[in-house]
Amino acid sequence: MNLLLTNDDGVDAAGLAALRAAAEALGSVLTVAPAICHSGGGHRVTTHDPIRISQRDENCYVVDGTPADCVRIALDRFSPSGDLVIAGINHGGNLGVDLYMSGTAAAVREAVLHGKRGIAVSQYHRKGVDPLDWSRSARWLAPVLRDLIERPWEPGTFWNLNLPHLPALAADPEVVFCPIDPSPLPVSYETTGELLRYNGDYHRRKRLPGTDVDVCFSGKIAVSLVRVF
Repeated sequence: MNLLLTNDDGVDAAGLAALRAAAEALGSVLTVAPAICHSGGGHRVTTHDPIRISQRDENCYVVDGTPADCVRIALDRFSPSGDLVIAGINHGGNLGVDLYMSGTAAAVREAVLHGKRGIAVSQYHRKGVDPLDWSRSARWLAPVLRDLIERPWEPGTFWNLNLPHLPALAADPEVVFCPIDPSPLPVSYETTGELLRYNGDYHRRKRLPGTDVDVCFSGKIAVSLVRVF
């Protein structure tokens, strides 16, 4: 397969390197990623300003634009015949309604709009637990990617995959296919003078039993089918 990799944390993010390690055994890999972090930027695209592109190496291009820009440019210039777009591994979960804000999800959503298969991958990060082990994330991810690639694809959909944050010596997590949680994120702000700063507790967000938030927070790999149209 011809695989296009991107992310929203920027081309030098550890999660993108982990994704590349997991994907290289699955086919030919091309990386087209943003120069800087666009986390939480959603599906923004650049249409009125020029976009600078530089080549990092023969299989990697750096785009001074958003994750969705990266996919649009890659499909137009570098990989028009690409089979699959994989975005991630995002540093932090993209669960439930996060999908509306996520640049990771936006990248694969853009791919689906152009008739391509897409998989969004994120690594939930819980404060107070051991630091993220990206090599372990890559090891968990590789067989799940292979399984999803081998499944029939329904046009207009993509897979959203969230890895749990487990203690260092924990057993490998179970993979659970589950629906997306529709619950809103907590809305809370602290005030400093005329400034407001968001201080919602991500881990204490509402969750419905058996949905992706509940599954991932319970220590399992959450895999959800997302319908774009």
